[in-house]
Amino acid sequence: MNTLFHELESVNPNMKESGKSTSDTLERLFSALSDRTRLRLLNLMAESEICVCFFVEVLDIPQPKISRHLAYLRSCGLVATRREGKWVHYRLVQPEDPRAARVFTEVLAWLTDETQMKHDRKRLATLCCATLVPLGLREAPRPTVKRVREESDPVPDHAVVTAL
Repeated sequence: MNTLFHELESVNPNMKESGKSTSDTLERLFSALSDRTRLRLLNLMAESEICVCFFVEVLDIPQPKISRHLAYLRSCGLVATRREGKWVHYRLVQPEDPRAARVFTEVLAWLTDETQMKHDRKRLATLCCATLVPLGLREAPRPTVKRVREESDPVPDHAVVTAL
């Protein structure tokens, strides 16, 4: 284990200077990836940036809980924000460390095959493309999402649904 920490420090020697040791950074990365709600949030952001209101609607989780998890992901450097008027959009950020980036990329790839994650992406695509969206989403900017393909669905995997 010490070898991994030493290798990570050699890749990014400024980690200790920034106030965070490599072991702290490594621990925070795996802690961020160890929570089901945070994994569901990362899964939804894998294709595009998303406004908090869509997370609330898709995941059916109260906004304060989602905001708390997004703040944790942001503090770990996995998520960044962009403000557009009263809307805050969240997007993924690749870790600077190449090893951490590989772990992060593999986790995101793994999520694409998981049943609940597929369901969440399909729900997001449905909400983004609906002509009649829930009241809380009517003024929200819609994200651009890839359409999740079902076995019985004639639309090819590469079809992209664009925001309105």
